[in-house]
Amino acid sequence: MFQGSITALITPFTEDGSVDAKRYQKFVDWQIKEGTHGLVPVGTTGESPTLTHEEHHHVVELCIEAAGGRVPVMAGTGSNSTREAISLTQAAQKMGADAALIVTPYYNKPNQAGLYAHFKAIHDATDLPIYIYNIPGRSVIDMGVETMAALAELPRIAGVKDATGDLERAAQQYRAMGPDFIMLSGDDPTSLAFYATGGRGTISVTSNIAPKLCSDFHKACLAGDYKTALALQNRLLPLHRAMFIEPSPAPAKFVGSLLGICTDRVRLPLLPLTDVGRATLASLVSEVGLGPVNFD
Repeated sequence: MFQGSITALITPFTEDGSVDAKRYQKFVDWQIKEGTHGLVPVGTTGESPTLTHEEHHHVVELCIEAAGGRVPVMAGTGSNSTREAISLTQAAQKMGADAALIVTPYYNKPNQAGLYAHFKAIHDATDLPIYIYNIPGRSVIDMGVETMAALAELPRIAGVKDATGDLERAAQQYRAMGPDFIMLSGDDPTSLAFYATGGRGTISVTSNIAPKLCSDFHKACLAGDYKTALALQNRLLPLHRAMFIEPSPAPAKFVGSLLGICTDRVRLPLLPLTDVGRATLASLVSEVGLGPVNFD
C-alpha cells in the first residue's frame, strides 16, 4: 500500500498558534493533486511533540477526511510511553487510518528486548499495520536488525521508516527480512541509493514544498528509470539538505510561507528561521523553480 513519495506533513498553524484546520485540508488536497502517493500526519515534521492529544486526534481526522481514500494515510502514533502509543494507535484505527508509524521510544533508552516488547504490545492491542520508525539521531535508541527481524515475524509489523541514512543497514535489513517487509527511507538525500538496497519509497520532508518534483522522482525510481531519477535528484538535493539547516520543520514552514502554503509559525521550543536561513532558502526556492501555490 505504501510506496513512492509519501509526505511527512507539516501542521499549519494560524497566527495565534492554533491548528489551521481549513488550510491543512486544502494542503492535503493539493498534495494529492500534485502526485503524492501517501500521507503521514502528526509525525515529527508535523510537530507531534507539541500537539495536545486532542489536537493530535483532530489532525489525523482532518487528514483522513481530506484524503478521502485517494491515497493511504499512515498516522504518527508513537510515544515513549507504551500505554500512550497504544491509545494513540487505537484512536487512529477508529478514525480510519490505513497504518500507524511508531517511533522507537525516545529518552527512556530501553534495550533491544524492551524495544521488542514495546512494539509487540502495540501490535497485540491494535489491528493496524505498523511501520517501525527508526531514527537514532532523535530518539538515541537504534533498533538492531535482529530485533527488527523478530518483530517482522508478527503479522501486522509491515515495514520500517529508516531514518539512519545508513545504506549498509538498509541492505542488511533487506537481506534479513526480504521484499515483503516494506522499507521506506526517512532520509531524502539518500533516497535514490535506498531503492538499490530494496527500498520502496521515502517518507519525505521536502515533498511538503515540492510534491510534484518528489513524486516524479519516485515514479522514475519505481519504473527503473534511473537516468531521469538522477536528474531530478540533482535538482532536489540542495533543497533536501536545506530542510535541515535549522531545526525541522522551521525550514519547510518558511518555504511554505513563501509559496502561500502556510505561515512560518512553529511551536516552542522550536523557533522560526533566522535571517541567514531565510536568505538561503529564499535563494533556493528561486533556483529550484518553485512557484506560488493557489489552493482556491
